[in-house]
Amino acid sequence: MGRRALLGAALLLGLLALAAARDYYDLLQVPRSANDAQIKRAYRKLALKMHPDKVQGSEEEKKAAAQKFADVSHAYEVLTDPEKRKVYDRYGEDGLKQMGGGGRGGGGGDPFASFFSNFGFGGFGFGQQEEEAPKGNNVVVELEVTLRDLYLGGHFKLVRDKNVVKPAPGTRKCNCKQKVVTKQIGPGMYQQYTTQVCEDCPNVQYVREPETLTVHVEPGMPDGHTITFFEEGEPIVDGEHGDLHVVLRTLPHPHFERRGEGLMYNATISLLEALVGFEREIEHLDGHKVQIGTRGVTRPGEVRWFQGEGMPQFEKTTRGDMWVTFDVSFPREVSEEQRAELRRLFGGNAELQRQQRDEL
Repeated sequence: MGRRALLGAALLLGLLALAAARDYYDLLQVPRSANDAQIKRAYRKLALKMHPDKVQGSEEEKKAAAQKFADVSHAYEVLTDPEKRKVYDRYGEDGLKQMGGGGRGGGGGDPFASFFSNFGFGGFGFGQQEEEAPKGNNVVVELEVTLRDLYLGGHFKLVRDKNVVKPAPGTRKCNCKQKVVTKQIGPGMYQQYTTQVCEDCPNVQYVREPETLTVHVEPGMPDGHTITFFEEGEPIVDGEHGDLHVVLRTLPHPHFERRGEGLMYNATISLLEALVGFEREIEHLDGHKVQIGTRGVTRPGEVRWFQGEGMPQFEKTTRGDMWVTFDVSFPREVSEEQRAELRRLFGGNAELQRQQRDEL
């Protein structure tokens, strides 16, 4: 193999590795332009929600939650370190490994513990609380996806107009606080009252600007699942942005119907196929073929079970099952000659007559 071919193969492998890597900004659900304050707030919210101590379920689910929490913690550790973030933005995880910063899941310790150490968080026993800042309104956006999208997963671009705080001429009152004032109104007599004290800050205004976000849909996410982008909602002056909640809405599929982690498929066969058997395959959501034929008799409304052919189970490695329901298409008319032949074939079939009586 020539040098050019080797370089091409190396480049292809690098691109494949990069495509398979999880994006640290996606993990923390923040834009690539996020500052340290946004990253810290996003991590704190995710860590409170995802910490393994709060996860209930099977050992497999706890193990998956622990791994996801470790990934989020590592992403936070990298993006809050200016040098590591610069390397990651330019070279990805491979660049971090070469500089000795470790790839995904690397790093030492649990940044969650040190992050909250100043707020009296022992495990999850809350002590002193951080003062809440004013927060803008949350925004809810519905994203229409196909059943195939939820089966395979993928990235989707979401474009929306949002309010952005921009500088404006003049000044405004800001950082207003209530101050207790004591005033002497006579010999030995004092009066206390509260007054509002404000600072003068540069003026601002709201401007509508378009924004493009990348929504990462994981395989098996259910209909109605909410993906949260922290601080991507409505802004508020001298406070935190609200959050953006993207709700998944599944478009109907012409053949498949989702039932939780299972799939339902309806197949129509002819009367002849129902009696003598048939061979048929259906195309699944990812394009692979599933054989649904049989050599036996198929009754109208019969349901057959296909294990492991359902939807991926969200945040698991297993899949649900698929059920195929069969409808039998009967002929609209039967000629006298056909009637006679049918009587000859089935008229003396005692077993068939018994089954027909049982069904009545």
